[in-house]
Amino acid sequence: MTTNREFAVVRNGARRARALSLAVGLVLTGTLAGCGGMPVNRSLDNVHQPVVEHSNFTFDLITQPEGGVDPVQLHRLTDWFAAVGLKYGDHVAIDDPAQSAATHAAVEAAAGKFGLILDPVAPVTVGDIPAGEARVVISRAFASVPGCPDWSARSDANYRNATSRNYGCAISSNLAAMVANKEDLIHGQDGTGNTVVQTNTKAIDAYRTKPATGAQALKQQSTQQSN
Repeated sequence: MTTNREFAVVRNGARRARALSLAVGLVLTGTLAGCGGMPVNRSLDNVHQPVVEHSNFTFDLITQPEGGVDPVQLHRLTDWFAAVGLKYGDHVAIDDPAQSAATHAAVEAAAGKFGLILDPVAPVTVGDIPAGEARVVISRAFASVPGCPDWSARSDANYRNATSRNYGCAISSNLAAMVANKEDLIHGQDGTGNTVVQTNTKAIDAYRTKPATGAQALKQQSTQQSN
């Protein structure tokens, strides 16, 4: 026959077992959470790289029947260039259904005030170009580093000996902000290098062709003081 005291002992033992199981579960949960907050990049590779995106800005310009642009329209176009902040790195093109050389020259002269020339081909834009108009398109690239700054690894433990998840964010963000032409982040500038070599050798050629300082006779100087 089981007494009440024996039942009490059994209940107390079950409570202790449940409390111990709960404590072990909390410890395991905390451990797994700590591992989840650790960095995982064990190399020195920068996983945060700039991403380049492009946007097009359009301006429909009224052209003259025989081709070309009147001064009023050119003034509107120049004001629009200034309003959007046309600068180095932007690409300007004209989509002219009439393919007028005079219209092309007028728009190129307006873009030349900002130090740019027209691209030979305009990108495809949304909407039809009305009759008697030409569309000026500015293509601009933007660079950013998604996910930066990244302070998601909040664990003090670093059992993997990995770099911080924020590693590389500062360098990549500064690079994306400082590069004038954002497309240079995708592919560099092409060139033959002839001009660069000729420029670099100018100083060397001037040094070699300059006569030596001792080639001429020394200047005669009297040691007597004049009264």
